Amino acid sequence: MSSRTEIATLGEFGLIRHLTEDIKLKNESTLKGIGDDAAVLDYQDKLTLVTTDLLLEGVHFDLTYVPLKHLGYKSAVVNFSDIYAMNGFPRQITVSIGLSKRFSVEDMEELYSGIRLACDVYGVDLVGGDTSASLTGLSISITCIGEGEKGKVVYRNGAHETDLICVSGDLGAAYMGLQLLEREKRVFQGEKDFTPDFSGKEYLLERQLKPEARKDIIEKLRKANVLPTAMMDISDGLSSELLHISKESHVGCRVYEDRIPIDYQTAVMAEQFNMNLVTAALNGGEDYELLFTVPLTDHEKVSEMEGIKIIGHITKAELGNFLVGRDGGEVELKAQGWNSLN
Repeated sequence: MSSRTEIATLGEFGLIRHLTEDIKLKNESTLKGIGDDAAVLDYQDKLTLVTTDLLLEGVHFDLTYVPLKHLGYKSAVVNFSDIYAMNGFPRQITVSIGLSKRFSVEDMEELYSGIRLACDVYGVDLVGGDTSASLTGLSISITCIGEGEKGKVVYRNGAHETDLICVSGDLGAAYMGLQLLEREKRVFQGEKDFTPDFSGKEYLLERQLKPEARKDIIEKLRKANVLPTAMMDISDGLSSELLHISKESHVGCRVYEDRIPIDYQTAVMAEQFNMNLVTAALNGGEDYELLFTVPLTDHEKVSEMEGIKIIGHITKAELGNFLVGRDGGEVELKAQGWNSLN
């Protein structure tokens, strides 16, 4: 049986020191990390990008099936994704955690091992944070600081009529992974001797439990000298993000059902659950792929890029926002993505 060390034996500052004492800094912009009253960052002539995500147990994650190491990794990566969605690069994070007495020092080591792995993979420095007792389980708040070049930061409000609409990767897999985990949890709660069956569905689980931010896509676009006119990451679902871009840019859009990229495992799972596949891709969320628009003149460049699919185009605002079906019929896009406040 593994040992369990109560948090109280270390105290707040002892726990922070225990989890972070051997962290080595990677970025020149990090002058001072953990160990003082504040981190010190120097960006010189770069623009500073800041984003924060709050994850609450029972709302954003379920520890019945989410390993703490995976949770730590995902908590960091979803913040990195927001910075990439601005056409920037994440450089530092701060991590604040609220935890109840049911968690041990070893539990926090697992959580931090995931956070630190994400930082190593993406070249980000962990420079500070806070810990506090919690009466409602585990809460994680991560703030990410990134850098962007002047004139190259991409907002949601820059899409123009005739721009092409592009997405990276494939959509709906994370949502199907969540459905699979929830199904196995319900079965588990009714059986004593239970082994979940995830064979052949590893991709869906990975998309839900260990998503990746699309640093590679940002690097490809820069290398090809393509500057998107508008961009977001897909956290709440393709429909919701398209409507955000349309609203902020004062435009409309047409996206085509047969062009939406969907993985084979996602399609198989949707059939098993008797779900509409396109609905899952449009509204599932948590894919953390990039949705962006580019000028029509960049058509050749983006169409040749591996991992990017052109799924539609921007129209005049008065033409609305529609999905064009395989039969040519149009269905108005609705924001039906996940909302924690519902």
